[in-house]
Amino acid sequence: MSKKEDHIHFLKSKVDNIRTAMLTTFTRSHGFHCRPMGTAEIDANGDIWFFTNEYSAKAKEISVDNKVNVTYSDSGTNTYLSIKGHAHLVDDKEKMKHLWTPYIQAFFPDGLGDPKLILLKVVTSDMEYWDSSSSKIVVLFNMLKANLLGKQYDEGEHGKIKL
Repeated sequence: MSKKEDHIHFLKSKVDNIRTAMLTTFTRSHGFHCRPMGTAEIDANGDIWFFTNEYSAKAKEISVDNKVNVTYSDSGTNTYLSIKGHAHLVDDKEKMKHLWTPYIQAFFPDGLGDPKLILLKVVTSDMEYWDSSSSKIVVLFNMLKANLLGKQYDEGEHGKIKL
């Protein structure tokens, strides 16, 4: 595997158990806007796919400035990801069929025929992660231990990856 493939595999392995992301957009007139999004897929290129409403605020925001940030948080495993990229709306019915699940149906009850349905693709560029892979009890114990010994708490693995 290449280094890029290793990085994409790492990203996928961390996101597989989280699924819900926070997508942050930015416009000069309204500043930052963040909302939860259900991840449909992370593809072989490391790009992140979501279903969305073509006429939503986020679609309008990325048409002005398509730089976005996608974050994932799993406090149960103490895993946190922050991913930079550029968002694009993609009207690809075959890709939609491939990614469709009953979960998506709850948000788009008219199914694949919904005229508002479109894909949002985030072409990823950089990722920063924090991962201690410890249970809450182990984290709490290590925090108390650091406090008692007068040392700084080691929060685990942290790194930056170019995708």
